[in-house]
Amino acid sequence: MKKGKKKRKVALIVGIVAGGIIFLILLVEIVVLSVFLARKAELGVGNVAIIDIKGPIYTSRGIIEKIHKYKKNRRVKALVIRIETPGGGVAACQEIYEELNKVREKKKVVVSMGGVAASGGYYIACAADKIIANPGTVTGSIGVAMHISNLEELFKKVGLKFEVIKSGAHKDIGSPSRAMTPRERALLQRVINDVHNQFIEVIAKERNLDKRKVRSLADGRIFTGKQAKKLGLVDELGNLDDAIKIAGELAKIKGEPKVIREKEKRRLTIFDLIRPRDRGNFSLEYIFE
Repeated sequence: MKKGKKKRKVALIVGIVAGGIIFLILLVEIVVLSVFLARKAELGVGNVAIIDIKGPIYTSRGIIEKIHKYKKNRRVKALVIRIETPGGGVAACQEIYEELNKVREKKKVVVSMGGVAASGGYYIACAADKIIANPGTVTGSIGVAMHISNLEELFKKVGLKFEVIKSGAHKDIGSPSRAMTPRERALLQRVINDVHNQFIEVIAKERNLDKRKVRSLADGRIFTGKQAKKLGLVDELGNLDDAIKIAGELAKIKGEPKVIREKEKRRLTIFDLIRPRDRGNFSLEYIFE
């Protein structure tokens, strides 16, 4: 009787220990699987990655982070940049352009233009191996602008007067409290002209076009995708699916490309336009528009 109870007790202990071991093994497997799936989701599974560029561009940080992520992902053989923007800050657009150029050393880059891919959006597009536009896409708008408000008369009406102590003649250039002097206007025009020339040089180089031809088109006018193709500013007419297919062909992907595309975290609101993040604290800002 005692031996039977002892055996049952030993069997119970063995069962508990075995069950605990099995539970721990299952727990470890679940943790490992969760980490694997999280990592898989982070990297994405596919060989063509889509990066969306939407709305006015005031910062390059988020876009460049995505570019770096897919650049490191060995499974991704090509990037499709979906552009839906009227332009934005000069430096931000130039930074995105430069990073895409670095990616082109190892992977193929194709741009798909949506409804609007103008000014700074077109500057970015120049970094692509191929530019695909819809026939009705609004593009071009090759130029630079600087907007400066003169509120001098308004300040007089409300009795507001500014006293400025500055270290140099041009330190308060662009101040809304006074009219701009001819010398200041000439100085700012030279800045704008220099950035405009940079834009023209990029287009001439990347699109293999004569600089004089590009300059004749770079007066701020817009083009449809169909017009842009005739002018050599885009390569082909098509939609996003066509761009994905072309990216697969350039990257020599066998079969239908598998696409990675991150979900948008939130929609652009009116507050983003009024108070854009990471825009900087400078009173003067020239933009591609």
